Amino acid sequence: MTAIAAGSRSISATPQVRVAAGALRGTLESGVAVFRGIPYAEPPVGELRLAAPQPARSWDGMRPAVAFGPPPPQSDVFGGGSSAATQTRDDWLTVNVWSPDLDPAAKLPVLVWIYGGGYTIGDAGRPEYDGGQLARDGGVVLVTLNYRLGVEGFAQIDGAPANRGLLDQVAALEWVRDNIAAFGGDPARVTLFGESAGGGLVAALIAMPRARGLFRRAVVQSMPGTFFSTELAADVAAACADELGLRPCRDDLATADPALLVVAGDTVAATITERAKRWGLPARRSILFAPVVDGDVLPATPWQAVGDGAALGVDLLVGHTRDEQRLFSLLEGQLGQVTAADADATLELFAPGRDGARHYREAYPAASPDELYERVLSDWLFRMPSLQLAEAQIAVGGRAHVYELTWPAPGLGGVLGACHGLDVPLVFGNLGSGSPAMLIGESPTAEAVGLSARMRAAWTAFAADGDPGWPAYEPDRRLSQIFDTPSVVAAYAEESSRLIWQDHPFPVLPLLGE
Repeated sequence: MTAIAAGSRSISATPQVRVAAGALRGTLESGVAVFRGIPYAEPPVGELRLAAPQPARSWDGMRPAVAFGPPPPQSDVFGGGSSAATQTRDDWLTVNVWSPDLDPAAKLPVLVWIYGGGYTIGDAGRPEYDGGQLARDGGVVLVTLNYRLGVEGFAQIDGAPANRGLLDQVAALEWVRDNIAAFGGDPARVTLFGESAGGGLVAALIAMPRARGLFRRAVVQSMPGTFFSTELAADVAAACADELGLRPCRDDLATADPALLVVAGDTVAATITERAKRWGLPARRSILFAPVVDGDVLPATPWQAVGDGAALGVDLLVGHTRDEQRLFSLLEGQLGQVTAADADATLELFAPGRDGARHYREAYPAASPDELYERVLSDWLFRMPSLQLAEAQIAVGGRAHVYELTWPAPGLGGVLGACHGLDVPLVFGNLGSGSPAMLIGESPTAEAVGLSARMRAAWTAFAADGDPGWPAYEPDRRLSQIFDTPSVVAAYAEESSRLIWQDHPFPVLPLLGE
């Protein structure tokens, strides 16, 4: 059997490991051992449908771990190829591992990726989440995982545990704790990282007592500020169940084909803005699902939990992009089309407090309608929720590092700026294929390659010892890392928005009256 040097020891061309459930055979790719599609829980079907995840059963013999597991049931509305209607397998709950060194004595830092997608779409097997570069260049063990989405993962259903998608992630982290040493990883140095909904889930895990002790550090990238009350989440679930003529309870919904639950969610989402009188601001931004503050699985919002000291034993790295809303404006046909009336209406809806709209106009007197529209939506959904997580951490004596990505993406003629999601290909180093190519271009420039290398180095250094390479954020100077070409350390750049939002608590989102 041929051996190829990787890390501090050689790895076989057909790498093998033994985990608690049995033996695994992976592949060797550019010096990194890769194991795909490893079950961390039983398929959540049959008696386990809409239930908490249960540990995967053991197997006999050598199990090939060479292909990704199937994505969880989800819509194919964006053409991602993961339509629930085409699913032929139900073993959705799997992890994938990349490691440069399979020696258990290596004790490498571990990075665990939680993908985003509005809590409704996502797949750990997407090419942009390939962990080869991070593992090889950063000397880390990289783990990605699938979790239940949409109705299956986040609907508030009578007779079913809340936040099943979050419970899946806890089960995956327990698998990491129990098995990652076999891949050369250190279970005492686990760092979570996630972007968009993935960032919101990382923040939720910080707030969850059941996840305590399963990770040492957390990277929160562009977390949404939407966390639902049980009443709001139950009303959304009832609307989805009604589309199928079912009651919003486990006895009924567990009998429905997963593809039909996806269709029901898509149908409700298509008319969600008509429900704004009941569902409030999330309906106005087409947000159908979010983690539910149910008092048990998730006892409080991340900001409240961190403000109560939940993250004092966790190193935090938190940040966002400068132009979060720009991509959504393009997708919604609003880019360059926002009128003064549109901007005024959006400010009145989304700016915080009675005088929030006035504060925006005073803080940005030269801003065009497009700029005001983008600023307030970027702040409401991603920028200020992310910043306030760091603020809550330092307010109780904890440590946090803050960054902002301001590098303008050259794709599509540069119209997207530093848009939502641009950080993902830069952090993974997968720049020139698939959806990242839309942002960065088919042939990445030297600037893009260099910036990606700096961001990868920061994330892996943070995973190793909690220091990404710039000073911690603190209430006097508020230093942050500005990722651009060149990158600089400077005072937090969105100070005007910070002042507008500083007293906004990002509360649990309620069910409203008609």
